[in-house]
Amino acid sequence: MFFILSKSVAFLLLPSNLLIAFGLAGVALMVTRWRRVGVCMAVVGLILLAVVGFLPVGSLLTRSLESRFPPWDGGRGAPDGIIVLGGEISPSLSRDYGEPVVGGDGGRIIAIAKLARAYPNARIVYTGGDASMLGNQPPETEFVYPLLDSFGVPRERVILESRSRNTAENAAFTKDLVKPKLGERWLLVTSAQHMTRAVGCFRRVGFPIEPYPVGWHTDRQGNLALSKALADGLARLDSAAYEWIGLVAYWITGKTEEFLPSP
Repeated sequence: MFFILSKSVAFLLLPSNLLIAFGLAGVALMVTRWRRVGVCMAVVGLILLAVVGFLPVGSLLTRSLESRFPPWDGGRGAPDGIIVLGGEISPSLSRDYGEPVVGGDGGRIIAIAKLARAYPNARIVYTGGDASMLGNQPPETEFVYPLLDSFGVPRERVILESRSRNTAENAAFTKDLVKPKLGERWLLVTSAQHMTRAVGCFRRVGFPIEPYPVGWHTDRQGNLALSKALADGLARLDSAAYEWIGLVAYWITGKTEEFLPSP
């Protein structure tokens, strides 16, 4: 139930969807006796859509998450294990085209090849199942091994966890799979924007990890520029809002013990 609600509610609460719905409601009111109210709603909705799309609102929200966990410092030596969270392989497109299709920035995928070579003795886990709403897609892990072949990483180096559908399940199922021992050091690889929620989930199930963020979208100096295209600004805003909504939902439902986990 949580999985279905989280997907549907998050979609409805995305800023672009809310503003479009607000504007359309105004358009609908324009053919009623509430015409003046409808006109105001439509105009306000359009203005707000442009403001949050062109101003760096999304970048500001993204930066506040990406700056919480710094890049991993390898000075402490080699880790015992590496966990890579799924979310960058499209199972539907991969099945359609017969080869792995990687979306987003591909940072998590690149990290597998980089870390596998840097730490040849570390155990590696890729965790990601079918995250579709209807549960009718192949698990994301089905397309990981072909990618490993192209990277020259032996398949036996990477263990696949194929049941998880969200971050909380990533943490719980991966812990059950690898059974980390006391004193072992495990890296957690996911996008910088998603790392806060991921860390909270792994801490909740009692799995100590060291954050290894990848795929940043904002610079370390915090420079925030206007968006060059409305669609780009809205996409950044929706992506950041989705993560903030997830943080609230996971905290309220007890899937994380802290609203904003820190290093």
